[in-house]
Amino acid sequence: MKISALWRKRKPEPAAPVLSDHDRMALLTALLNDQSQPNINALSVLVRNIDLMALNIKTLGYDLAKALGAALPVRTDTVARHVGLSSKMSTQADLESDWVAHWCSELKVPVVFHRKLWELSYILQAVYETGNLRPGARGVGFGCGNEPMASYFASYGVASTVTDLAADDSRAQDWSGTNQHAAQVDAAFHANLVDRATFDRLVDYRTADMNAIPDDLVGYDFCWSMCAFEHLGSIQQGVDFVANSLKTLRPGGIAVHTTEFNINPNGGTIDNWPTVLFQRRHFEELAARLAEQGHVVAPFDFDPGDKPLDRFIDLPPWQDGVLETLSANLGQPYHLKIGVDGFVSTCFGIMVTKAS
Repeated sequence: MKISALWRKRKPEPAAPVLSDHDRMALLTALLNDQSQPNINALSVLVRNIDLMALNIKTLGYDLAKALGAALPVRTDTVARHVGLSSKMSTQADLESDWVAHWCSELKVPVVFHRKLWELSYILQAVYETGNLRPGARGVGFGCGNEPMASYFASYGVASTVTDLAADDSRAQDWSGTNQHAAQVDAAFHANLVDRATFDRLVDYRTADMNAIPDDLVGYDFCWSMCAFEHLGSIQQGVDFVANSLKTLRPGGIAVHTTEFNINPNGGTIDNWPTVLFQRRHFEELAARLAEQGHVVAPFDFDPGDKPLDRFIDLPPWQDGVLETLSANLGQPYHLKIGVDGFVSTCFGIMVTKAS
């Protein structure tokens, strides 16, 4: 029989499975091969230590932040005072300031170098400076989750409406899983700041989509949101929310919002994504838009700071993934700036006074 006939009679070999690009990359970058031996292909060797380097950076940064925090004097004599708050980034100098020390004392938390404490302090300072931390004032918060603002305001006789997405909204699921979504008013109650009777008298709850603010939320002295409007789907939707939030205010009322900010004013940034990063140009364009309508944005300060923690960029892992045990041992994150998909981000506060 000819060789060609034998070839035709052979049973064809089974086709090799077609791997997706994701699966192929996973094989190339895995720490071990299918024999549990070190994966020694060039790409794996190149990337295998990146997580460990990130953990080293994180450990050194957190240790520095803890040491700097421990060196801060314990303040028992703080008072609220006017500082001429600007629209600005969070900085180490702010967290070392008297005004942040005062609001941390009021909230009954120690001063540590974490940007979320800066956001809380920024909002409270804005409300105080504009004369709205007083009995009879009214505020409305957006995307409130379990933040302490409403409880603190109630302790001063300030009425507030806390809002969040409806619990059955699919967008609320991610926040519910991390205990950052308010499905009812109880999420806003903090017993260490106010008694329950006062809270119940002064605080109410509404569901509200920040992309479609209900028309009957009006007449408030101030409104606020903390690290929320970067999650509305796009940069345009975020800046539109800031502008639309002014509709909830009386003439002369103030809106104060904090968000994620890409400190690089040039080049690209993240847009059309669950978390977007605003840049200087977006806020300057928003300020010009609002000025045409008679509103006033507090002067901008785009200085990122020049102290050690202003230059420390915290990196993943965020206490999960393959390094969960090691990263969890670091405890509470200590950072002002973080890496978000390759961009350096920090918190930015913007304050707007409605046309009177």
